[in-house]
Amino acid sequence: MAVIDLKDSHALPLWRRPVVLLVLMAAAMPLAFATWSALLNNFVIEKAAFTGVEIGWLHTVREIPGFLAVGVIFVLFFMREQVLGLVSLLMLGAATAVTAWFPSFGGILMVTMISSIGFHYYETVNQSLQLQWLPKDRAPQVLGWLVAVGSGASLLSYGLLVATWDVFNLDYNTVYLISGGACVLIALYCWVAFPQFEGAPQARKMVLKRRYWLYYALQFMAGARRQIFIVFAAFMMVERFGFEVHEITALFLVNYVANMVFAPMMGRALSRFGERAVLIFEYVGLVVVFLAYGGIYYFGWGVVLAASLYVIDHLLFALAFAKKTYFQKIADAEDIAPTAAVAFTINHIAAVFLPVLLGYLWITSPGAVFGLAAAMAGVSVLLALLIPRHPEKGQETVFARPLAAPAE
Repeated sequence: MAVIDLKDSHALPLWRRPVVLLVLMAAAMPLAFATWSALLNNFVIEKAAFTGVEIGWLHTVREIPGFLAVGVIFVLFFMREQVLGLVSLLMLGAATAVTAWFPSFGGILMVTMISSIGFHYYETVNQSLQLQWLPKDRAPQVLGWLVAVGSGASLLSYGLLVATWDVFNLDYNTVYLISGGACVLIALYCWVAFPQFEGAPQARKMVLKRRYWLYYALQFMAGARRQIFIVFAAFMMVERFGFEVHEITALFLVNYVANMVFAPMMGRALSRFGERAVLIFEYVGLVVVFLAYGGIYYFGWGVVLAASLYVIDHLLFALAFAKKTYFQKIADAEDIAPTAAVAFTINHIAAVFLPVLLGYLWITSPGAVFGLAAAMAGVSVLLALLIPRHPEKGQETVFARPLAAPAE
């Protein structure tokens, strides 16, 4: 691949520019990952007889590469970020394609580990590239559109699943092969069609700065809280309410239609109201949602409420890109790549042990699992209150001293 300075990329044809590459990668990843997620709970219950204990172990294994995402810093000594992102997409797609070939506890853990390395290294690099390639004034809107593109790719996957699973009597192997293969093909196209874009030189070392402490704390709490949703919300729909593949996929379908519609609006809201207001809104909403999840178990509330909460949950999580723009505003340009890796590791600290521990709690008190998530969201509200209305370098938190007025 030819190397082109990012400042000169505007001279390229539109279809070879950095934003188009971000769009294609944003579409490729969900084709594999969203399909894997949609089929996972039914696949492991039907083919491997998973309970809450095994699903907890599965997600603990899945999050180990996220915890080790800081290793991206060392890989970048030998490989450009853009190349690493595409290699990671290839790993994710290939592992997804062969998932149904290993219908046992050990086999599923092995394939999950490979796909997870691809997913987490891709996400780490993708976040870094987005913050490097997108100008600060346009980043919220473009990030909103990228979320919508990813949702559209998921919508395509889920729509085809809902429409064809029963009609054509599809099996897990066929669907995994098609979805993983599509991700691989898009990654190969991106490898061939785009030059390598050279931006600001990135530090090739671990970066931990005191002034980024609030960003680190937000990442830690987001990772802990999100694991409960990822692991147990969909599992609840299958275990408690008996959702079948096409039904759980239809629920995902509704999620991504909503994200396609609302994500661009969220980007505009972020530009208007700022990271502080948007994140406070997200976290307060999550407190309410998780408490209501607990009520499903304690008070016997029904499937309609559970499905509605699942959609609302997804919409609120889509606001998480406000953390990206907060960091973009306070960061030194050379810190973006290493800090993306460090932040991803911090985000996954709790993810390594939380799913398996909560898997054991789940079999005795599912409502308590969601009560714990509500408490975590409450801590996140307190952290979001510390973000300034207009964050920038030197104004990372509300405790920072006001910047001196410019001399006249």
